[in-house]
Amino acid sequence: MKIIFFGSSKFAVESLKILLESEHDILCVVTQPDREQGRGMHLGKTPVKTFANDKQIRIFQPYKKDLKNEIELLSGFNADIFVVVAYGLILPKEIIELPKIFSINLHGSLLPAYRGAAPINWAIINNEKETGVTVIKLTEEMDAGPIIQNRKITIEQADNAHTLEEKLSKAGAKLLLDTINNIAINKYKLTGQDENKITYAPKLIKQNGLIDWEDNAQSIINLIRGCFGWPGAFTYYNGKLIKILRAESSKIAVHEYQPGQICEIDKNGIHVVVAGGSIVIRELQPEGKKSMSCADFISGHKLIKGNSFLKSSF
Repeated sequence: MKIIFFGSSKFAVESLKILLESEHDILCVVTQPDREQGRGMHLGKTPVKTFANDKQIRIFQPYKKDLKNEIELLSGFNADIFVVVAYGLILPKEIIELPKIFSINLHGSLLPAYRGAAPINWAIINNEKETGVTVIKLTEEMDAGPIIQNRKITIEQADNAHTLEEKLSKAGAKLLLDTINNIAINKYKLTGQDENKITYAPKLIKQNGLIDWEDNAQSIINLIRGCFGWPGAFTYYNGKLIKILRAESSKIAVHEYQPGQICEIDKNGIHVVVAGGSIVIRELQPEGKKSMSCADFISGHKLIKGNSFLKSSF
């Protein structure tokens, strides 16, 4: 099968890799334009572009204003199928319908659950016990096309957004290759999504990571796990933002303290009161510094019982 691959994020790299190692022919890779990143505002490549460069694959990075030219260019490849994995931009109908067979999309959830940009994060934040990957026929409506194949993955309590993304990217790559192999021999079926089971996973914004200490322990721990990386689960201490990278439930008694207050400081970490109990912070990242263990943080700060983590810097 002659394939044009659309992808940008790290999640898509494993899929591109497995397709390159298969019998199928990757004609070119389409990825998002280089964008300014970091404090130095240097132009940064997408992970897919970096990988494709290493493999010496032809790359295109279209801008919306060049769409007409890109349609003419892509149609010239006469591809059998377009494969879209974490591309990050919505493709217009004119491009979706270019390949001889059709376009397909690999999504990081069990559709119709968690349509949208951040399915992995929201599945953890919402305390789901399982998720998965789904290959659909691509349509104009986001993540709404008929399902071709899917595969379930268990979400472990130790998983965060990074570890689960890695699991799903590998499972998704295998599922994608299996799906393409079946399409090549016309051995597949399209199943419409159940409209009554649709849920959404919108793109995370920074404010999604703000910890509300009046939530219960599991909800806060899920937020920390689900926001790992970006935007990071955060709170404030002495007017400074602190990201909480790892925390667990604690059994410390909290009767005389309020949510957000430190109720114990020991070798296990910093114990903080939440609704109905407490959690123990194991790893954190102070504003402008690298991640560190709570032991290192404690050694450089005067912490006492009753001090509070707050929801704002004021």
